[in-house]
Amino acid sequence: MATSTDSEVTGRSSGALETRGIEPVPVAERTGRPSQLFWVWFAANISILGLPLGATLVAVQGLTVWQAILVAAVGSVGSFAIVGAVSIAGRRGGAPGLTLSRAVFGARGNIGPTAVSLISRLGWETVNTTTAAFALLSLATILFGTSPVAKQHPVLTVVCIAVFELCTVLVSGLGHAVLVAVQRWATWVFGVLNLVVGGFLIATISWAAVASARPAPVGAMLAGVGVIAAGTGIGWANASADIARYQARGVRAGALVLSAAAGAGIPLVLLISLGSMLAAGDPTLAAAGDPVAAIRAMLPSWMAVPYLLAAFGGLLLSNHLSVYSAGLTTLTLGLRMPRVYAVVVDVVVTFLGSIYFILVADGFYTPFIAFISMLAVPITAWVGVFTCDMLRRREYDPVALMDTGRSSGYWYLAGIRPAAVTAWAVAIVVGYLFTTAGPSDGAWFTGSLADTWLGRNGLGWVITFVIAFGGYAALGGTRSAAVAGSKAAPK
Repeated sequence: MATSTDSEVTGRSSGALETRGIEPVPVAERTGRPSQLFWVWFAANISILGLPLGATLVAVQGLTVWQAILVAAVGSVGSFAIVGAVSIAGRRGGAPGLTLSRAVFGARGNIGPTAVSLISRLGWETVNTTTAAFALLSLATILFGTSPVAKQHPVLTVVCIAVFELCTVLVSGLGHAVLVAVQRWATWVFGVLNLVVGGFLIATISWAAVASARPAPVGAMLAGVGVIAAGTGIGWANASADIARYQARGVRAGALVLSAAAGAGIPLVLLISLGSMLAAGDPTLAAAGDPVAAIRAMLPSWMAVPYLLAAFGGLLLSNHLSVYSAGLTTLTLGLRMPRVYAVVVDVVVTFLGSIYFILVADGFYTPFIAFISMLAVPITAWVGVFTCDMLRRREYDPVALMDTGRSSGYWYLAGIRPAAVTAWAVAIVVGYLFTTAGPSDGAWFTGSLADTWLGRNGLGWVITFVIAFGGYAALGGTRSAAVAGSKAAPK
């Protein structure tokens, strides 16, 4: 029987340090409330990355500001409603999302979705770290008069990256209880700073440009919903159960969905809408190599420090949750070490990735858009299969979840559950046929059906979800899930 390390199995705690790994949380310790998740999701989505996303809707998709606001609401609130729905599995099984996924895909079949999830988390963390380092470099320019060009100060750049990573580890490494507390109280501090900065940014908006813009066709709005969904909720769906595993068993499913949709939707709609308004008068924001410096240039000089602190804090709050989830995903993938060490491993990887993005790569935002477009497909395929399985499964066997050997109750056929793995793989292939990654004038990848109406309007991820969900159901996955659920150990 393959098991985790001793600290993961016992779930011991030492003060504020969470030493539990991926094993299911005992029912007696599941005392969380949906209001806690509201603050976790709110905090994770108050970073300035929402501004260039909004700018993309206007500068790239050609939407008016009012269309962009509607698209922001549908894309962000709708995609985080999916996040909340997936978190129901965390409440039921008391384990991280990708660990619960073993029950769906099999002990070996789950390796693929877990690896994709880890790459996604590491990618988002690299984006967060890179942007935060830009903020600290800009702050150094104000305080010490250094050049704002990162490549002229490689040592200072590395120091800025290291500071952000250290701040991340101090919270993510300590674990769930500290994470929930910090996300709630820090939201007030950095949320107020964001409101102040946002007020000054509003003063720079060209209202004449906003009023004179011509509405884009409905297809462009649909494409915008796809961009926002892929850049917000879809990227978090595979991490939602990681925090929800501490929710009390009596918490209602609707409350979990609402806490995620409202918690993330409120800041995202405000930030994306503001970004669209700014881009109406200055479309270059969407293509900025350094979005931090581009936004700072719109503010009076004395507002630079509060703005940079708000930018740094928002990105840090997002990174806390991402790194915490990545640590659990790393353990699910098979790395045998205490959870806090897994966090450190993930941080080292993103540290090196950030150095590449800032000091070696020629651009920032274009790779970012291409990255979320490509990873949205396999993650959405996983969400489709996983949510379909949730329709019939009410329980997860805690012993089988931790057993990755032949004796596991989730071994299925040679460690693989054919219905789930097949539906996931087919959905990915079909999804990529409709996908374009990268700028229109030099796409990195273009699927053979990307020029169809569905492809042009960015709906490849919707096709992916439908194929994964429907394929799993057609192959009998929900029927076998009901049988597996009925054999789960009592909670």
